[in-house]
Amino acid sequence: EVQLVESGGGLVQVGGSLRLSCAASGLTNDTYAIGWFRQAPGKEREEVSLISSDNKDIYYADSVKGRFTVSNDSTKKSAFLQMDSLKPEDTAVYYCAAVDPWSSTYGSTWMRPAMYDAWGQGTQVTVSS
Repeated sequence: EVQLVESGGGLVQVGGSLRLSCAASGLTNDTYAIGWFRQAPGKEREEVSLISSDNKDIYYADSVKGRFTVSNDSTKKSAFLQMDSLKPEDTAVYYCAAVDPWSSTYGSTWMRPAMYDAWGQGTQVTVSS
């Protein structure tokens, strides 16, 4: 069973930074992917970013390009989301999720929550103005 645990959320002022971590266990394939999603109150869950374990596939939503950076440590089955220049509209619960196994052919399907095999419990990020 794949399990994911996020950490690193918190309260930050506009323009500040946070680094989220996602620790995964139970992954069974050498090539997998970790995606990041977020959900604000009253809104649907939206995609943020994805990184494959071999770093060949990295995607960002347009809303975070240039401000967020995704990375991973495949030896520790961990992924990270560095969030800089935070805005009030970034306030949400952030989730990491796993696709196991991952193929580059999946492409833009990374944005679909139904693609993911397991989800973390989420971590709150609040950006105050």
